[in-house]
Amino acid sequence: MFDTATALGLSEPALVALVGLVGGIVLGLAARLGRFCTLGAIEDLLYGGSDIRMRMWALAVGVAATAVFAMEAAGWVATGETFYVADGWNPVAHVLGGLLFGYGMALAGNCGYGALARLGGGDLRAFVIVLVMGVSAYVVLSGPLAAARVALLPPDLIRGEVPAGFAALGGALLGVADHAVGLALGLAIATAALWPDRMRREGRAVLWGAAVGLAIASGWAGTAWIAAHGFEPAALASHSFARPLGDTLLWAMLASGLTLSFGVGSVAGVLGGALIGALIRGHFRWEACEDARELRRQIGGAAAMGVGGAVALGCSVGQGLSAFSVLAYGAPLTVACIWGGAWLGLRHLIHGFAPS
Repeated sequence: MFDTATALGLSEPALVALVGLVGGIVLGLAARLGRFCTLGAIEDLLYGGSDIRMRMWALAVGVAATAVFAMEAAGWVATGETFYVADGWNPVAHVLGGLLFGYGMALAGNCGYGALARLGGGDLRAFVIVLVMGVSAYVVLSGPLAAARVALLPPDLIRGEVPAGFAALGGALLGVADHAVGLALGLAIATAALWPDRMRREGRAVLWGAAVGLAIASGWAGTAWIAAHGFEPAALASHSFARPLGDTLLWAMLASGLTLSFGVGSVAGVLGGALIGALIRGHFRWEACEDARELRRQIGGAAAMGVGGAVALGCSVGQGLSAFSVLAYGAPLTVACIWGGAWLGLRHLIHGFAPS
């Protein structure tokens, strides 16, 4: 085993989990101290008249993509080996999964990442969301509905001669290196996010948006380094909160028969970071659901998110940030459908389905 892991007294899987833990702590702090939240950004844009949190999210994407492709230019990370672009894609799966996830997110009031952040602040309703979402994701990924998912919505429906990402496509069309296209697109997204003066004046939003982007990039960097220097096979990974919730539940029950993973470390990190952030702000308090109808709605939303995240191969963070950071084809399509599903879900909650 390589010297760093030996010096720390860690196995390679534990070191991979440590990378996820560190990035997850930053994400948990961003949720509690920086109010970083996908559903919150959508609500602000649709009903609050503010695009600051949406620009914060876009800044995170731009910073992450810029950092990842800068690392690829340096030979540290190979984005074409990430599973978001290496194995082809299925636009139908991204559309259906994204719509279902977004609708469920609105019903539950949080995505998986947001539920972890709220749980770190003492919200026991979020604990139910985490449990249901993790189990429902596994039902579709490797449980009784797995065969139907693969048969009806194979994730590798479309395969090309180049990886399923915009950087590879642009590089092939323009005859330039993939990382040059990726750097240009990442910088363009970050610049667009920061363009209005009102955004640049929001120092906290800029700080935490950039921190989230760097946390996403750190996942790719850390797992790539371990894969290059370790003796055991290690897949490149960054943060996502659909399957990793199920992974964490399984590890909590069967740790003696399982190995640690990036996702387990990431989930633990978000919980820990959110707890620290809640304590710093003095916001930690135990909360429970007092309305059975509310709990029923949240359970249904969590189940929809688990299924949707499994079908789309990622959630609002997995596709919306990690897949976007490597410029996967499916990322913007999934994000657009998550937003559309969330809009429909919010409209359902606020106005019902009666014609306006």
